[in-house]
Amino acid sequence: MKILEANAGPLTNFEVLDFLRSKGAAKDPTRVLAKVVPSEYKVYDYLNQTPASYQTREAILEFVDKSKKYDLAKAEILNIVNLGPITPVEIFPIIEESDVRMGDDGIQELTEMVEQVFPAPQSTSEVAPKECKEAEAMEKEEGVGGADEETMVTT
Repeated sequence: MKILEANAGPLTNFEVLDFLRSKGAAKDPTRVLAKVVPSEYKVYDYLNQTPASYQTREAILEFVDKSKKYDLAKAEILNIVNLGPITPVEIFPIIEESDVRMGDDGIQELTEMVEQVFPAPQSTSEVAPKECKEAEAMEKEEGVGGADEETMVTT
């Protein structure tokens, strides 16, 4: 393997996740066959819970292009891409002197742009709590998961 450009710059979480997927982290549920070390699996698992899991390379490039009008530093753009802030409160710690540089209207526009370019995936979390409550009720009726079972397992 030949290194074309050493230390090309910081990577987004999406790029790290994409690299781990290319190594086979997503394809090996047993976590034995792929050439991925345990620490890389931990990073993969973490990044799957961040906005990087539903971002695309095209969306990141679109965001970088649209954000030029705000005169953001590269580190600020990188943090916005990685964190995906959708409220002004989340923007304030990322952008230095954001209220002076952008004003309230600029911050609101930026958060709306982030939400538009990186839309959150549709989740089924509304259904899950109801199903969990039903399962808990069934377990109580059947006597599953009570204190007696814990005593039998530990003794």
